[in-house]
Parts: sequence; structure tokens; C-alpha cells
Amino acid sequence: MKTTLLALVLLSIAACTGAAPYPSDLPYRYWRLGFLAPDHMEVWVETAEVEDIDGQRFFHVGSGTVSVHVPTDGTGNAAGWRVSWGKGRHVNGADLPKRIYIRWQSLAEPQTYRIILEIPERARQLMTERLDPPCQTSEYRHALAFGLAPGGVVRGWVMSTCGKPVEVLHAQAEVEPKGPYGGQSGGEYYFLSEESKAYIEQHGIPYGSW
Repeated sequence: MKTTLLALVLLSIAACTGAAPYPSDLPYRYWRLGFLAPDHMEVWVETAEVEDIDGQRFFHVGSGTVSVHVPTDGTGNAAGWRVSWGKGRHVNGADLPKRIYIRWQSLAEPQTYRIILEIPERARQLMTERLDPPCQTSEYRHALAFGLAPGGVVRGWVMSTCGKPVEVLHAQAEVEPKGPYGGQSGGEYYFLSEESKAYIEQHGIPYGSW
């Protein structure tokens, strides 16, 4: 009886404070979605949408520029990846990810791509395994980052605030036939920085290195 009363009191307190329980398969309140690109290979994400394992859909959970290294002195190396957890946001209220749709502009080419990513079970396992040893700021790999490269190459990593990222996905996107902004911009793309433009004119785009 005492246990039941205590449970009811705790539920009442949670309701009064607006506290929400974690999604059923998460040991934390939310996970993070981020995007990155190789050096100078700038990207503009038009939209990202998430479907979780419960069938919930979250629209426009990512947009804008991604994390990319653009040295002003023209240095850098566009071949390969400088992996970080990217520029992005937390996906509040979502359970573990099942599918993610991304549409983006590869400004180095320029070209517009789209893809529906089926998130592998291995990624979800990693996102719920306790780190050993844990980070000072996190006990779990709660971030999912996607690298977007020219040619429509996509790579995905699960990571935390410490330790090495774990690659879980490698995919090929298709060209968006409507072009940038769903065909609403007359073919105009988001702008490419002068530094990246100069780098590409000198070094080209290292297709096949991602």
C-alpha cells in the first residue's frame, strides 16, 4: 500500500511540474541529430525528417548550413572526413530512430540530393549501451551524425561527447529532380563561400575519397 501511494504521489508531482518520462527505449530524454561535410565541401540542408521506432514522425528537425572546415588561407583537405557530431539539434520526444529523410544542396557542385536512410539496428544498440568508462557529460552515445559529400555520398556515425565515433551507415543518395528548394528558386542555390570556391577552383572535388 505504501509503495502504491508513493508511486501515485510521484506521478502527481510529475504531472504538476510538467516533467515527461523518457521515450520507452531511451535511457535519456532525447538524442541529437547533426550534419557535417568534408573540408570546403559546403552543404545547405533543406530539410530533415525523422520517423522513430514507434511510427512517430518529426518534420523539419534539421535545416541550414552544416559543420564544415573552411580555412580562410585556402588550406584544408577535402579528401576524407573530419568527423564531429555536426551542426544540428536535439530531437525532442522521439524514440530511437528508424528512418531519416534528408534533402540537401551540395554547394560545391552544385547539386541537390535526397535520401531515405534506414537506420540499422546496430546504431540503435549503440545508442542505448552504457559507455565504459562514461564521459563526464554523458553515459551514452546519444548523438547521430551524418556526413554529406559531393556525389550524394552519405556516411553515418553514432557518438557521444567523448570517445571515437562509430560508423554505422554508408549510403548513396539520388539527385532531386526538382532541383534546389523543390523547384521554387528558379535553379538558384544557396551561396558557396569565396574561400571554398577558390579552393575548388585550385584543387577540384575529390570524388571517390568519401
